[in-house]
Amino acid sequence: MTNRDASGAGAPTAIIAEDEPLLAEELREQLAALWPQLRVVEVAHDGIAALHAIETHAPAIALLDIRMPRMSGLDVALRVAGRCHVAFISAYDQHAIAAFEAGGVDYVLKPVAAARLATTVERLKSRLGTTTPDLQRVLQQLAAGAGAAAQRHLQWINASRGSAVQLITVQEILYFRADSKYTLVVTSDGESLIRKTIKELCDELDPTMFWQIHRSSLVNVHAIDRVQRDSRGTMQLRLKGRDEALSVSSQYQSLFRQM
Repeated sequence: MTNRDASGAGAPTAIIAEDEPLLAEELREQLAALWPQLRVVEVAHDGIAALHAIETHAPAIALLDIRMPRMSGLDVALRVAGRCHVAFISAYDQHAIAAFEAGGVDYVLKPVAAARLATTVERLKSRLGTTTPDLQRVLQQLAAGAGAAAQRHLQWINASRGSAVQLITVQEILYFRADSKYTLVVTSDGESLIRKTIKELCDELDPTMFWQIHRSSLVNVHAIDRVQRDSRGTMQLRLKGRDEALSVSSQYQSLFRQM
């Protein structure tokens, strides 16, 4: 199927692939303000859904989160290379930015900044109707950098739960909270204790997965359901499937300013 939008005729279309609904909606709203003519035809929340959306709609542009369930944005881009222009959505990583810039690939950083998104929009506008670039070399560099980063970051921890020591993968952890001499590790099925400090965890965990929201708290961004303010105006996070709210101190609220 020939995509009229990719060839520059008619209103351009796009799909957004971002596994965090809040971020996806934020990006959609900012794109509507910066590029009213762009029509977002689908928002996907995992890599397989993104691939299906591209095959179904043949959009001119695909905005792909690098880290998604089921299939990464890099893998999706490899599958659809040459069929649409791609802009990656990424948490800040110097290796990735260098690869993007060297290969002339468009990108949007998390948390989304309007000024940076405006630059990406202008670049994408200028490329509509042109041949899509060969992403193979850039994607290989990004994949190599992502693999090296994953090896550097903490992947699992040993935590005390009662008299037992439990092995917990970081993907299971909803948040960490400092608790006296220990740090509380909260998962969907219970709480455990470790001796690592919040500062040590900040240095060892993947910063694209765990954000510090308070001097005593780290949260898994994939566990966040929504951001709200209480009656006193304090910013709070509500987690998926949990009753408690986590307070965000003022120095970390910029992470959520667009939400």
